Amino acid sequence: MDENLTLSVLMPVYNEEEHVAELVRRVREIPLRKQLVVVDDCSTDRTWEILQSLVGPDMILVRHGVNKGKGAAIVTAIAHATGDVAIIQDADLEYDPRDYPKLLARLQQGDCDAVYGARDLSSQKTTTRWGNRFLTLVTNLLYGSHLSDMETCYKMMPLEILRGLKLRPSRFQIEPEITAKLLRKGYRIAEVPIWYHPRQAKKLNPLKDGPPALQTLIKYRFARLDE
Repeated sequence: MDENLTLSVLMPVYNEEEHVAELVRRVREIPLRKQLVVVDDCSTDRTWEILQSLVGPDMILVRHGVNKGKGAAIVTAIAHATGDVAIIQDADLEYDPRDYPKLLARLQQGDCDAVYGARDLSSQKTTTRWGNRFLTLVTNLLYGSHLSDMETCYKMMPLEILRGLKLRPSRFQIEPEITAKLLRKGYRIAEVPIWYHPRQAKKLNPLKDGPPALQTLIKYRFARLDE
């Protein structure tokens, strides 16, 4: 593994006062050169106050003046990142940063352009699980891919590739947009199994956020990629 490589951890955060300090601690424990790019999406609880107390030389902290959604926070994080490789990290402790080295090692094998952390979805709520599986199936049918978990948060790739996707600010449409644009541009995606522990109270609503995700997949199958 290239020890001189810097990993930019892109962390969108909204109302995570219970978890954000623990997440930052876990990320900082990983023995990799890292840059934390944390974007508070106008939290209404103590999240911003807690984040300010955690700032260090390894962290860039940004705050949105109004709530814009996860996708918009990721777009902001990309604009501030300066590492070699980037990974998206949710702030709710569903994912384990200890999987970073495994994902990075897979990326550095050289036979793929992006690595997704594939989850075991069996412990998700039924509606969420089947929503994820349906969107992944549609992705594979539309783009000729063989993914098992398109909606995973853990998407790792060179920052240059992620920046070149020219992502649009959004809510949870960011996941299908990233995947659709990677596949349309001919990038190769590999998957690695990861640890995953879903929480019951989620901001994502399958009935509300599922249709826009489906629309995004269909749109970028046929639209110009800069639209």
